[in-house]
Amino acid sequence: MILIPVKNLAHAKQRLSAVLDQSARTELARAMLSDVLDTVSKCGVEVALVTSDPFALELAAQHGFEVIRDHANRSETDAIEMATRVCAERGVERTLVIPADIPLIESDDVRMIYDRAPARGSVLVPAADKRGTNAILRSPAALFPLRFGNDSFVPHHAAARATNNPCVVLSLPRVALDIDTPEDLRELVRAPGEKRSQMFARKLGFGQVEALKSASVDGHPSVTANS
Repeated sequence: MILIPVKNLAHAKQRLSAVLDQSARTELARAMLSDVLDTVSKCGVEVALVTSDPFALELAAQHGFEVIRDHANRSETDAIEMATRVCAERGVERTLVIPADIPLIESDDVRMIYDRAPARGSVLVPAADKRGTNAILRSPAALFPLRFGNDSFVPHHAAARATNNPCVVLSLPRVALDIDTPEDLRELVRAPGEKRSQMFARKLGFGQVEALKSASVDGHPSVTANS
């Protein structure tokens, strides 16, 4: 089963507050989630969103995905810990956790993760900066606990190896790009394709030299969504 944690999108992407107002950050987060769900819907794998966000619930219904309600809405770590317990209680054999902000992911990436997965063990896909973890497959589902954050890859790798089961580390560039900073946005718009999130970021002017030079003036936001 693929698990996708989605916190309240009304407060999404605070690290982009220097260049995007909250309305634009929410719209970007919704576009990225839509891109991710479009991809996983083509993979022939059960999908569950771990969320209580209204927009995410609507998308889950449109795609026919399961929802594991995250009423607490505290963190991705808490949400996935709760969802993992649900999966383990149901006898789900393995889980693939991916975030909602890796919009360039394609079905080939998902298939690669499953193809490389050991019967018992794990697959880790690090973020581009090698600090975060942008995909984690565990077999069995609760093989080791997950702790998300800016520096999650090293702890996840250590936890995986401590189980004395195989741990495969995959470099997947499309999965590696999560969108947290203005530079991430520039990478998103420079990448080939016309996904929702790319079109939205291009509409905001990211990727254009003139926009990049004026992205922040005296610390005040200068790029906002059109109303």
